[in-house]
Amino acid sequence: MYPVYNYYGKEKKCEEVPVAFPPQEQQQHPGLEYKMIPRPISENPHYIGSHKLKDKIAIITGGDSGIGRAVAYAFAKEGAHIVIPYLCEHEDAKETKARVEQLGRHCLLIPGDLQDETMSYEVVNQTVQHFGKIDILVNNHAVQYVQKSIEDITADQLDITFRTNIYAFFFLTKAALPFMAPGSSIINTTSVTAYEGEPDLIDYSATKGAINAFTRSLSLSLADKDIRVNGVAPGPIWTPLIPSSFSAEDVKTFGTDTPRVPMKRAGQPFEVAPSFVFLASEDSTYMTGQILHPNGGEITSS
Repeated sequence: MYPVYNYYGKEKKCEEVPVAFPPQEQQQHPGLEYKMIPRPISENPHYIGSHKLKDKIAIITGGDSGIGRAVAYAFAKEGAHIVIPYLCEHEDAKETKARVEQLGRHCLLIPGDLQDETMSYEVVNQTVQHFGKIDILVNNHAVQYVQKSIEDITADQLDITFRTNIYAFFFLTKAALPFMAPGSSIINTTSVTAYEGEPDLIDYSATKGAINAFTRSLSLSLADKDIRVNGVAPGPIWTPLIPSSFSAEDVKTFGTDTPRVPMKRAGQPFEVAPSFVFLASEDSTYMTGQILHPNGGEITSS
């Protein structure tokens, strides 16, 4: 047996084993959630919305699965309508859309590759045609490729990682800004690796550091427009990126073998989503250029 976690992350009684997840790998990257065992927990059933985002329009890149899916569910519970640009994970995307609509909100799916700048304008055009405005932009999607040495990182890999993880954030933000009114919010997903580094994810970590600088600089640029820009830096979270990036052997101990994480476990996507709700809502109107850290207790330097 493997440890089983309830919606609050406490381990239920079960046979003690030295692994966190069943060994598994996926060949498709950034991964498919419906193939994961166990499935990530995307929704806290005890979370009751309080209309913090009533009738807001939120674009959530990579919202088909993982952290993006959990954010879509939490935003929908708070009253937002959701737009999900995603690459090609159609089954995951349809599942997310179905749940958002079950929650009484509209959900627009837009497949395509955000490495291409023209795709950002397509996303914005479809969003504005469908909903008439953009209130919240969540730049969330990412890829990561494990390499044991910088000597193994090819120019092609470097280009894919940077175009996906940071270029696309520039592209979509540029496209969306003309349709974002004062009071709007931009939230960028960064990572604990931007602060602590990761020897096997050098290019990924570099893009996350760039996202931090992008967040802070953009917040200064947009302050006079009353558009807030903040970020969320998750620690180890059980998402499709994990089995599609790491070996089956590494997956077995994911989240449990990092001495810097006091909670000694991987987080679930639903545990990250409230940080995005806070930054998207009026609860955080005096915050911009800041990063929140749902990471299992890891202390990071700013």
